[in-house]
Amino acid sequence: MSLNLERAKSVLVEGGYTCVMVKGEVVDVSVERGIRPLFQIVKSRADREGYSAADKVVGKAAAFMYMLMKVREVFAQVISKPALEVLEGAGIEVSYGECVTAIRNRTDTGFCPMESAVLDVKEPEEAYSVLEKRIERL
Repeated sequence: MSLNLERAKSVLVEGGYTCVMVKGEVVDVSVERGIRPLFQIVKSRADREGYSAADKVVGKAAAFMYMLMKVREVFAQVISKPALEVLEGAGIEVSYGECVTAIRNRTDTGFCPMESAVLDVKEPEEAYSVLEKRIERL
């Protein structure tokens, strides 16, 4: 685990954030839930290549966003098996606290709508398009 990822994990836990990205002296944090902050980074084309990310929950939708950002490594407190497969398949180093079959929605009445939206998607660009449409409807 790199120093950047260790720092990202520490800031995530100590600061109560949902997502932290670190590269050198740059530390980006978010308290927004879901994939919205990741989606906005991809949409804005902000440079996150080579960053280390620590996230509370990483489902397949978030994994595709991290792929598009070209992050170096990801730590997830909770990760879904499909997300783990996406990240590992992209050569992104992954560590996690708990791996689950799928991410549940916030009310725990079913699967996360974003994870469900990209369940059968294989490419990150297609995932972005699918998620963009889903987010517009929310």
